[in-house]
Amino acid sequence: MPQPNPSTRTAPTRLAILSYSSAEFDARTQRIARSAVEAGWQVTVYARSEPGLPALVEADGYRIVRVPTDINLAIPGLRWRGRRRLAARRMAQGAGPSTAAEQRAAPRPPKGLVGRLPKALRGTILSPFLRGLKTGTYRLLARRHWMVVFPLRPIAWAVALEEAVEPADLWHGMWAGSLPALGRLRHKHGGRTIYDSRDIYLHSREFDKMDRVRRTLLQRIERRWAGATDAVITVNDAYADILARTLRVARPAVVMNCPARWTRPDPPPDRIRAALGLPATTAITLYQGNLITERGIEQAMDAIVEVPGSALVLLGYGSLRETLASRAEQPPYAGCVFVLPPVPPSELLEWTASSDVMVMAIQPTTLNHRFTTPQKLFEALAAGVPVVASDLPGMADIVKATRAGVVCDPTSPASIAAAIREVLQQPASDLAAMRERARRAADETYNWDRQATALFAVYAGVLGRPAD
Repeated sequence: MPQPNPSTRTAPTRLAILSYSSAEFDARTQRIARSAVEAGWQVTVYARSEPGLPALVEADGYRIVRVPTDINLAIPGLRWRGRRRLAARRMAQGAGPSTAAEQRAAPRPPKGLVGRLPKALRGTILSPFLRGLKTGTYRLLARRHWMVVFPLRPIAWAVALEEAVEPADLWHGMWAGSLPALGRLRHKHGGRTIYDSRDIYLHSREFDKMDRVRRTLLQRIERRWAGATDAVITVNDAYADILARTLRVARPAVVMNCPARWTRPDPPPDRIRAALGLPATTAITLYQGNLITERGIEQAMDAIVEVPGSALVLLGYGSLRETLASRAEQPPYAGCVFVLPPVPPSELLEWTASSDVMVMAIQPTTLNHRFTTPQKLFEALAAGVPVVASDLPGMADIVKATRAGVVCDPTSPASIAAAIREVLQQPASDLAAMRERARRAADETYNWDRQATALFAVYAGVLGRPAD
């Protein structure tokens, strides 16, 4: 792990990580924060506020500060309203306004756009124009419009952060949602900025299905913001090539999303069967992570019905969690599909190691998915768990090279089922060898120790310091 040189530094480097999430399950952010703390840095993680989560957490030598936001902050003429809403929300929760801007906004009675005009202009044509602008803006913000997802929500969070953060030497932004904040915070507080593009954002999910005109517009926005940062990094070589082309930046450095080296306990953990009351003879097929569409969860549920003696366990969080839990109680899934709540990243490898095979049948629906190397793939390797993965360029190359699993057609439940059976029904000696190949791949190549070295080399270059 990189270490500071006391003879040349009089104060710790201040690292601010902008996690465009609640940071509760953001393992990459947590790994980076711990590594920087070990190197003697002062670290703060700024995250998005979520109901039920504390605004401030002290963890492993760094802070997580969750900053509330309001979509009105994205619109210059409506920011006063956003600040007032945030102040009112805090007052309702028994706390005062958290920023000077909120304190200024809280006491004022609402005036509206027309009420904020000089008296001499209130009876002119500007009044109905502003009323129409206000109505149209609220109609836009009330829907899940593509502009709300990006760039308006990220801009709103950037404005909220600008009023809440402390100065830093280095701003490390996660996902495209952090891009507007990187520029605003550097402008206000100085420091250097890094854009951590953990996916090909504008070729993911709904964005990949957009018409060319809209996506081109958003790509120009992302390109302008990304081009203003001091460095771009990403999580695999395919993404680096694509981002260099689409963002028109130097090829990003690759810092893979791998866990730290991990020693499997002896005897091995059995947390999943214990939590569900399943017998030792039940083979556990695990999906862990975000429970959302296009991850092959529905296909895996259909597949497990065709694998006698096996149960599919969905361990995670996300928008589909309640729907999947309800479906798991109905035929033909009852008794062979189970949903468990998410666990902290610090416990995830033990839960992963309690399974017999990890399934990640990510669907080939977007450019982002075709080249993805999800974190759960490397967690399976670290835990010594064979994988069943989509036969897509990103994952398949690693699975085939390590010989730590089987690839399948993710759109076909029959193909997924056949791959699960191929792993589970092989001779015990072959299964043990597959597990050992997975662990060896993690120990030698796919581990955070190696990736942290690459990350701190980027940090040193951005800060203009020699790498430690």
